[in-house]
Amino acid sequence: MRNGSGRRAPVVAEKPAPDKVIRCAIYTRKSTEEGLQQDFSSLDAQREAGAAFIASQRTEGWQLVPERFDDGGFTGGNMDRPALKRMLDAIEAGRVNCVVVYKVDRLSRSLMDFARMMELFDRRGASFVSVTQQFNTINSLGRLTLNILLSFAQFERELISERTRDKMCAARRKGKWIGGHPVLGYDIDTKARRLIVNPDEAHQVRTIFDQYLERGAMLPVLQDLDRRGWQTKRWTTEAGQTRGGKPFTKSLLYGLLTNAIYTGQVNHKGTLFPGEHEAIIERATWERAQDMLDSNGRTNGGGAKNKYGALLRGLLFCMPCSAAMVHTYSVKGNKRYRYYVCYQAQQRGWKNCKTKSVSAQAVENAVLQAIRRMGTDQRLAAEVVRQAREHLARRREEHGKDVAVAEAALRHINAEVTALAGDAVLNATARVDRLLDLQGQIQVAEHRLANLMTEGRELDADQFADADAARALADFDPVWASMTTREQTRLVQWIRDLCNGVTTKA
Repeated sequence: MRNGSGRRAPVVAEKPAPDKVIRCAIYTRKSTEEGLQQDFSSLDAQREAGAAFIASQRTEGWQLVPERFDDGGFTGGNMDRPALKRMLDAIEAGRVNCVVVYKVDRLSRSLMDFARMMELFDRRGASFVSVTQQFNTINSLGRLTLNILLSFAQFERELISERTRDKMCAARRKGKWIGGHPVLGYDIDTKARRLIVNPDEAHQVRTIFDQYLERGAMLPVLQDLDRRGWQTKRWTTEAGQTRGGKPFTKSLLYGLLTNAIYTGQVNHKGTLFPGEHEAIIERATWERAQDMLDSNGRTNGGGAKNKYGALLRGLLFCMPCSAAMVHTYSVKGNKRYRYYVCYQAQQRGWKNCKTKSVSAQAVENAVLQAIRRMGTDQRLAAEVVRQAREHLARRREEHGKDVAVAEAALRHINAEVTALAGDAVLNATARVDRLLDLQGQIQVAEHRLANLMTEGRELDADQFADADAARALADFDPVWASMTTREQTRLVQWIRDLCNGVTTKA
């Protein structure tokens, strides 16, 4: 069109009214769970600010989707967050066109993760808005501003992580408790931020170490723990939720036996530092357990393989040079001949020792014949009775402690039931759930106590007499024939130690 002067009149385009609905999702995040139980938490404050911003853009077609995307207690350093994953799925499905956050670092503190999310946003035509940091992701300047903000957010996250690690390292070197799940044997003094010994649980820890050192394997210890009804540490979180209290497994038992905290030390990157807490296990006992665990680890928990039944392996020594006699064999035709050979002669040449080799069968038969003759040794029978009575006394003492622990646990549960009945803070549903849980614990504790009482009556009925020991030693052959090679080897070792004790006392 032309005006009166002949010039073309400028065309003024009116801004079209928005005809497209922009579905907005508010994403909120908090790194820790602290304060999330409050009526109005940080997540609520972030959502309120986002909702107000969306309401201000109502004329542009912005609408808030009803689904909430709140990640409480999750770091912004990665994308392993349930609410974030749901929101990204909603964007992929087209249910969300715009993401609103209070600050950029609420969505991510990682520049690489944010770039991945922006690729998804661009692919699905979604936009991103920060309430307190105004920019537009459509143009290049907005993207540059966003990347600068994210770079500083990532730098801040890494700086906080480094400071936290340095603080934890310094605390560890000073022997301080820096948090974590409580372990069996200790309670946590929340005011002083340190570990204090739980006497009943400390008795359990000492017994577990003694049992492992005595039996030399974890499986029989686990069976004994099941018989006693002992479980892992049970504790209650600040939110009132019960954790732990599970039956021991091999991995849980291994974790207990290798925990240096029981020696009054703390472990930091493989280095032990003196701790502020009291020790439960002596250092020498703990180190013996580590040596045994290491040995069992190399031999699959069953000692070195003894394929050919070397009864005296590790027990026989060469008299001229005091070197160990090692087991070997030779094969002629279809027959195998076993020998014990001086280790020094085997490794350095036969001229280095007068003892060349001895027949394994002959020397083992001589040892067994000597053991048979011990059945008539009155001193040996008396020593067997003495050790058996000491063992029975230790079992009775441990049983008395087990009963005391079980009774104390039952009293503690009953006291909690009484306290819970008068608790006006918990709502009715939470109170009923907790009472049902405590009722189950009472049944388990009463069943455990009943089993201990039965075991106590059996221990009271056990008696040892000199005549019983003499008969047991005399009936050696049928007992020996029923034993495995490993059991036979351990019995010979025990008899050697027993005879050394008798000789020393004589």
